[in-house]
Amino acid sequence: MPLTNSRVTSLIERSIREKIILVGVELPADFRSTVEDSLDELALLIDTAGADVVGRIIQRRESPDPSTYIGHGKLLELHEMSERLDVDTVVFDTELTPAQQWNLEKVLRRSAIDRSAVILDIFAQNARSREGKIQVELAQLRYRLPRLRGKGVSLSQQAGGIGTRGPGETRLEVDRRRLLAKMNKLDRELQKLNNTRHNQRRLRHRSSQCMVTLVGYTNSGKSSLMNCLTGAGTVVEDRLFSTLDPRTRKLELPDGRTVLLSDTVGFVRKLPHQLVEAFSSTLEIATEADLLIHVVDGSCDDISDRVLVVRKELGEIGAADVPEIMAINKMDINADRAESLSLRYDNAIPVSAQTGEGLDRLVAAIEKMSVHAI
Repeated sequence: MPLTNSRVTSLIERSIREKIILVGVELPADFRSTVEDSLDELALLIDTAGADVVGRIIQRRESPDPSTYIGHGKLLELHEMSERLDVDTVVFDTELTPAQQWNLEKVLRRSAIDRSAVILDIFAQNARSREGKIQVELAQLRYRLPRLRGKGVSLSQQAGGIGTRGPGETRLEVDRRRLLAKMNKLDRELQKLNNTRHNQRRLRHRSSQCMVTLVGYTNSGKSSLMNCLTGAGTVVEDRLFSTLDPRTRKLELPDGRTVLLSDTVGFVRKLPHQLVEAFSSTLEIATEADLLIHVVDGSCDDISDRVLVVRKELGEIGAADVPEIMAINKMDINADRAESLSLRYDNAIPVSAQTGEGLDRLVAAIEKMSVHAI
């Protein structure tokens, strides 16, 4: 796997534009449109990762096949399509088990990865800070560990160090042991950085300044809004997960007070649990906030689904009860729609990070709620 920086590796080759087929499964609890929307988003993720989608397949099933996720007939159809389109990789819009991935690659004779691998790959591209790189590498190793292939005995029988390796130890066992040792080392490095970050937050809380955190779906405009409010100068890109490292800036309010405004990594459907675990310290910014600004892309069609995804993730990290203001962003694209959407949710305000329209109302709401938040 080629290196994308000094620490993390890529799961998608970027010396060429790989050709990709997407695979989705419609289960009884799913709507066809929901599956299609999820595949559309996966196509955007693939494009962000640097590859091209050339086809897609959806199968309707009562339950996933335990060995290959899709049925045998659909697998043969997928193999035929892969050969005809000369694709490099097949990407499933769900998390595959190591056994499913192994069985699929045997039949398809090409790489078979899942949505989690694509998201991990994008995070690997965008990691800039030391902490971000460690977090991504740790998430990748947690993903790779159960996918090591070969034959060997249980890890519980392993011993480390010169002279302790048994005569029957396989290459797989060596790789596992090295992977676990690397993960333990990264965990220790990350814990040191987490302690530093925790001490910084504790000092901020002692200053009695209100902590306000921007949250939202990826590419909803959080960084643009932060730039507009604080002049932070954050690099803004029209791509998914362009911001991984949290930034904190002072925001001056009309009454003369200042609050600390922080940006966070965006959420997305089916965010890999390895990333949630690795980025737990970063996501604590939301749990420790006095007030959340939930930024919503008012121009997208599936706003309700995205709001649910963000609130579900906030609930899982323990931030569900933090007071929230919703900023319906991109009202410059359709002001009437943004106004209409703002009536659908509590404490919702239409804004435009592009033109600055509505920001005075947003700042006034922050001023009002921040008085009661600390």
